[in-house]
Amino acid sequence: MAMSAGRDDGEPMMDMNTTPLIDVMLVLLIMFIITLPVPTHAVKVDLPVNDPKAQKPPVDPIKNKIAIDAAGGITWNGTPVNSTVLRQYLDQSAAMSPEPELQFQPDPATRYDVVDQTLADIKRSNVTKLGFVGNEQYYKDF
Repeated sequence: MAMSAGRDDGEPMMDMNTTPLIDVMLVLLIMFIITLPVPTHAVKVDLPVNDPKAQKPPVDPIKNKIAIDAAGGITWNGTPVNSTVLRQYLDQSAAMSPEPELQFQPDPATRYDVVDQTLADIKRSNVTKLGFVGNEQYYKDF
C-alpha cells in the first residue's frame, strides 16, 4: 500500500513501489558476497620428503658419541670410522655454533694407546664440550 503524500483527490497512485525491488537486490548482493570464493595467495613449495632410508648427517648438532670397542675399533655415533675421518668429524663439530656435546666411551678392555691417541685427536681439534660416558662401571674397581 502506497501512501500519497499531499494528494486529496482520491486518485490511485501511479508511481512504482521500489521497496520490494531494493529488498530483492540487497538479498542478491548478500548471496553474491557469501558465495564468492575466499581469495588465498598460495606459494607452492616443494618440501623434502622424510625418507627413512635417507642417511642422516654424520655430525649431530646436539651431541655426538665416540666409542672404542675392546678390539680398538673407533665408532662415531655407532658408525665405524678411521682416525682420519674421526679428525674430520671432530673439526666439523668444533666449528659448529653452538658446539655440540662430545661423549667419549672407551671399553674397559681397550688398549690404552688407542684411547690416548683418540684423546689426543680430540684435544687437537679444540673441542671444548667433552664428557666421559660409562664411568659408573668402574666405581667398584677402586
